[in-house]
Amino acid sequence: MSQSAEDASGRLAGRVVRRLVLRARARQGVSRVRTSFWPIVQAAAAAGTAYLLSGWLLGHAQPFFAAIAAWACLGFTLDRDVRKIAEVAFGVTVGVGVGDLVVQLIGSGWWQLSTVLVVAAVLARFVDRGAVLAAQAGTQAIVVVGLPSLTGGPFGRAGDALVGGAVALAVALLTPADPRRGVRTLGNVATTALASVVELAAGAVRAGDEDGLHAALVRARTADPALSEWLDRAQHAVEQARVSVNRVHRDDLERLGAQAVLVERAMRTVRVLVRRAPYELRNASAADRAALADLLDRYAAGVRLLASAVTTGQDAAVARTTLTDLAGSLDPHATTQDWGTQALVLLLRSPVVDVLEAAGAGPREAREALGEL
Repeated sequence: MSQSAEDASGRLAGRVVRRLVLRARARQGVSRVRTSFWPIVQAAAAAGTAYLLSGWLLGHAQPFFAAIAAWACLGFTLDRDVRKIAEVAFGVTVGVGVGDLVVQLIGSGWWQLSTVLVVAAVLARFVDRGAVLAAQAGTQAIVVVGLPSLTGGPFGRAGDALVGGAVALAVALLTPADPRRGVRTLGNVATTALASVVELAAGAVRAGDEDGLHAALVRARTADPALSEWLDRAQHAVEQARVSVNRVHRDDLERLGAQAVLVERAMRTVRVLVRRAPYELRNASAADRAALADLLDRYAAGVRLLASAVTTGQDAAVARTTLTDLAGSLDPHATTQDWGTQALVLLLRSPVVDVLEAAGAGPREAREALGEL
C-alpha cells in the first residue's frame, strides 16, 4: 500500500473514531439532561418563588440572594439529602449575614474580604463539621463584600438567603423522590458481591486452589465500599423519611437498613472463613473439600435469591426456603470427619443465620433452622 493510501486510511479511521466519540458524548449528554430536567425545573421554580416571597415578605427590591440560596440548595438530582440541603441553606445565610455585618462596620475592600472569609469559615466550622457549610458560607460572604451597593439594610440580604433556604427545604420535603429505589439498587450490588465472593471461594475450595481463595478474599475486601454505601444511604433515607412525605416508606427503609447490617456482618464472617480455609483444608481429602464447596454453592444461591428480592422489594420467601434447607445441613459432624473442614462448616453457620434474618426470618427462627450440634 502506498504512503498516500495509508494516510487516507488513517484519516478515515480517525474520523470514524471521532464520530463514535461524539455520538457517545451526545448520548451521555441526552441521558444527563433526561435525568436532570425535572430537578432543574424544580430548582428554577424554587429560585423564582424565593425571589418573589422575599420581595413580598421583606420588601426588598432585589432579593437575589433568596434565589441564589434556593438554587444552590436543591441541585440537579431528585435524590436529595435534607441534612445537606439544611447545611447549604445555613451556610449561605451565615456567609451573607457575616458579609453584611462586615460591610456595615468596616466597609468593602480586599482586606475586608479576607477578614469576612476567615470569620465566616471559622463560624461555620464551629457550628458543624460539614465542609459544604463552610464552603457556602465563604462563597456567599465574598459575593456580599464584593457587591456592597446591593443591600437591604443591616442583615437584609441574610434574610433573603434565609427565605431561599426555607423554600428549598420545603421543596425537598414536599416533592421527594422514592428513596427506596436507590437503596434497593445499592442493596443488590452489595448482596450480589457477597454471593460472588462465596462462589469464588466454593470453586477454589473444590479445586484446592489457595490462589483462588486469596482472590476471593481480595474480592471480599473490595466489596466494603458497596456495603458501607448501602448502609449509609439506608440510614440517611430513614432519617429523611421521619420529616418528609416519604414517611409512608419508613418501614421499607428500616427493613433495608437492617438487611444492610446483616449482609455486612455476613461478609465479615465469610472473610474470616476464606482467610482460614487454606490452613484448615491442607489435610482435607477431595471428598471433604467437595462437601464444603457444595454447602458454599448452596449458600451463594440463597444470597443471590435475596439480592433479587432486595432489588424488587418483594418478599424473599424463596431465599428463606433455600437458606433454611441449607441451615439444616450445617452439621459439621454429619458433613465430614476432617477437623479442619468441620471448623469451616461451623464458621458458615453464622453468615447463614445472618442472611436468613435478612431474608425475613426472625432471629429465633433462623437459629432454630440450624438444628442442634
